[in-house]
Amino acid sequence: MAKDVCGLCSCRVNGPELLGLCTRIGPQGSAEVAGCKKVRCPVVRTSKIHPMMKKVRAWWLVREQQGVPPDVGWWRQAYRADDLHPVLSFPTCAWVYDMMRVLVWSIGLLNLGIFLINGLSTHNASSRPSVVNVGAIFTFDSTIGRVAKVAIQEAIKDINENSTLLPGTTLRMEMRSSNCSGFLGMVGALQFMETNAVAIVGPQSSVVAHIISHVVNELQVPLLSFAATDPTLSNLQFPYLVRTTQSDLHQMTAVADIVDFYGWREVIAIFIDDDYGRNGVLALDDTLAARRCRISYKIGIQPGLEYGRSEIMDILVKIALMEARVIVLHVYPDIGFLVFSVARYLGMMGDGYVWIGTDWLSSFLDSSVPYPSDKMENMQGVLALRQHTPDTLKKRELTSKFRRLTGGAFGLNSYGLYAYDTVWVIAHALEAFFNQGGVVSFSNDSRLTAGGLEDLHLDALKVFDGGKLLLDNIWRSDFVGLTGHIKFNPDRNLVNPAYDIMNIIGTGFRTVGYWSNRSGLSTLTPEDLQVNRSTRTQELHSVIWPGEIVTKPRGWVFPNNGKVLKIAVPLRVSYKEFVSQLPGSNMSKGFCIDVFVAAVNLLPYAVPYQFVPFGNGKENPSYTDLVGLIAAGVYDGAVGDIAIVTNRTRMVDFTQPYAASGLVVVAPFKKMNTGAWAFLRPFSPTLWAVTAAFFLVVGTVVWILEHRINDEFRGTPKSQLITILWFSFSTLFFAHRENTASTLGRMVLLMWLFVVLIINSSYTASLTSILTVQQLSSPIKGIDSLKKSNDRIGYQVGSFAERYLVEIGIPESRLVPLGTPDAYADALRKGSSNGGVAAIIDERPYIELFLSNQCKFRVVGREFTKSGWGFAFPRDSPLAVDLSTAILSLSENGDLQRIHDKWLTRSSCTSDTTELDNIPSGFVFYPDLSD
Repeated sequence: MAKDVCGLCSCRVNGPELLGLCTRIGPQGSAEVAGCKKVRCPVVRTSKIHPMMKKVRAWWLVREQQGVPPDVGWWRQAYRADDLHPVLSFPTCAWVYDMMRVLVWSIGLLNLGIFLINGLSTHNASSRPSVVNVGAIFTFDSTIGRVAKVAIQEAIKDINENSTLLPGTTLRMEMRSSNCSGFLGMVGALQFMETNAVAIVGPQSSVVAHIISHVVNELQVPLLSFAATDPTLSNLQFPYLVRTTQSDLHQMTAVADIVDFYGWREVIAIFIDDDYGRNGVLALDDTLAARRCRISYKIGIQPGLEYGRSEIMDILVKIALMEARVIVLHVYPDIGFLVFSVARYLGMMGDGYVWIGTDWLSSFLDSSVPYPSDKMENMQGVLALRQHTPDTLKKRELTSKFRRLTGGAFGLNSYGLYAYDTVWVIAHALEAFFNQGGVVSFSNDSRLTAGGLEDLHLDALKVFDGGKLLLDNIWRSDFVGLTGHIKFNPDRNLVNPAYDIMNIIGTGFRTVGYWSNRSGLSTLTPEDLQVNRSTRTQELHSVIWPGEIVTKPRGWVFPNNGKVLKIAVPLRVSYKEFVSQLPGSNMSKGFCIDVFVAAVNLLPYAVPYQFVPFGNGKENPSYTDLVGLIAAGVYDGAVGDIAIVTNRTRMVDFTQPYAASGLVVVAPFKKMNTGAWAFLRPFSPTLWAVTAAFFLVVGTVVWILEHRINDEFRGTPKSQLITILWFSFSTLFFAHRENTASTLGRMVLLMWLFVVLIINSSYTASLTSILTVQQLSSPIKGIDSLKKSNDRIGYQVGSFAERYLVEIGIPESRLVPLGTPDAYADALRKGSSNGGVAAIIDERPYIELFLSNQCKFRVVGREFTKSGWGFAFPRDSPLAVDLSTAILSLSENGDLQRIHDKWLTRSSCTSDTTELDNIPSGFVFYPDLSD
């Protein structure tokens, strides 16, 4: 039996790699010859209708009786030559074969032409597979997983029923549960690699996503996670990881905006200590810092450990003893509800507390039908965030369909919507992939069998050859899904992140506002509000806080942990009227102390504190060093005569100034005595000389204009000279005797009389002042004259004046530190040339006390800096804000002035040789309340 070739069409037998082969040619003639699979085989087309088959059978029997197997070459000659065998003399068969061969070539050329005309579309249609495998891996029995499973199944069903998307191709989904295990997730991903999956949906866990991302990077299979929100899952590290949900970076920005909106400055964070919780809280810390807020305390709960009520109670008791009352809960549902239960038991769900739950809470509530009443009772007043999805008809239809599919067992949450859209992202990307000529093919990775890895049997894992092209099409996704506009920005994150802000009340919740990265906080949905972020547009509806209160909680209290605030008090050796320590005790007294105590007494809460002396008692301490210790946490605050200057405000926060201050110059003066020649002092010698010259010039000019036509200006030269002098000088006291005849002369005389009037008035006023007021004189006129001179300048030890003078260009070698008022007076008396100083620069409150009993010195020039005194506290301390309000109250009700009069009112210098210009009575700061 011939098994090599078909006797008529020459098709090879036993060649499964070729299409259309004859299985065998047997003696049964037409039936078996017709078994040739080749489409254009002439035997198939003619065996049942042409008499050739009878002759073929007769020839076959003759050859078989002769014991000679049919030779192919002889057979082909036989049906072409009529004289080789009488049985095979049939020219009609040869003619039919030739015609069939021409027909086959014609059909082939026609098909080739059609291919060239249709081009790439014909190729794409032929390259689309009938089935494309996609994998999904997540935790089936979790809050997110059970919803996502149904949503993914519905998405696959809707896509396969859509005739316009992936025509002729079926999308087949295979799901595996990771049980929140990174190891099982990696195993599941490797199993998908053996089934030629072109993409993987999931996982929902950020921990699992970190592990699987390494696998898909090597095998070039896109991994689309609809629930891994860890901000550190970067596309730079994991190129084949596609996050099809919002990053927690945006959620934590929304939380930070809420904290800043209500004016809170410190929060406490409770988080699950894995990639999801830990990295989310780190993002929260960064966003709060950008708003000058901070996390004062954060505590992580290890995943996988059995945490009971006692362990949670230990955590919350520690938190209850702290200052902050704003708590952010970023955990998983089982731990979160346990925290709320214990918090209610401890009274931490009452007045004064603020609880903010991330989207784990809203996801659970959305999927719970109905809401669990026992859990709702423990969460009254809690704020929760939920990923915002537009309210569209398609979303409502899927929600209704979801209820029917689940029988009302659970509802559809936002992560289910993102899972649904994720499958559609893959479908649209595959459609573009096939339209671009993409082929689903896999190849072996030689690295998996090299280097001693043969025993691991990793050869079943294959690299997706079209993975890069499919990934590029995923990044180019641009369509409207159930969650909104599905498009990726240049950072490979979904565009338009937004969140709903919900307030849990009674048996449900209400939406109090929305957050989006474009508009911030708003009461309008992100679709309706198309404005950029502005502090003026930030608003939320009223919130019912824990304890059923509607007023905004303060967000902090003094910790009830027995800790007493350590308030540093400068240990001064001079000007003890401001602050000093009582001998033999830790008690302090003074103007600054009384202001602080009065302000604390106005606060609506108790402030436990104790005064701690700062300094060695031998010289005034450095207030800049004191401020640095507050910033370092050594002290909780400082009370004293601390000037509010720029370099200090960079380290700590100050209260509202309770006293005005500024630098002034104090210098010696001398009295200008009156005497017989006092009448010459109104004018300087130069001015006297100029005035006399003008008299002569005016007299001469008038004489020139008048003597030719006016007889009164004629006579002997001596007479004319006397007339000139008499005419000009007489205008000072009475009308001149001589008349002027010329017009020009009269004009000159008119202007001269006006000048004389001014000279006379100025002289009279100056002389009156000299004779009635004591005149003081000093060679120093102010800070500018000091800068130009080389005189030595004194300043108070510990004052910021030293730094200021160096900054404005005065050499440090000219500066002399002085510690007490007596040292001030002694240095000023000596003068710069005798080892003393020419002037002293200090703050106005000190100078006022100094000059109250030092009558030989005075303030020269104007006050050249403006500042004030305030109490210092660590950055973002809420106590600084509340004390500022109390200081304003003291100023309004007059208590601040009464405290000033108690400590700083002194009898002024009684010497008749003293005049203190530019020093007002008192220096108490009165804030402007006109606004």
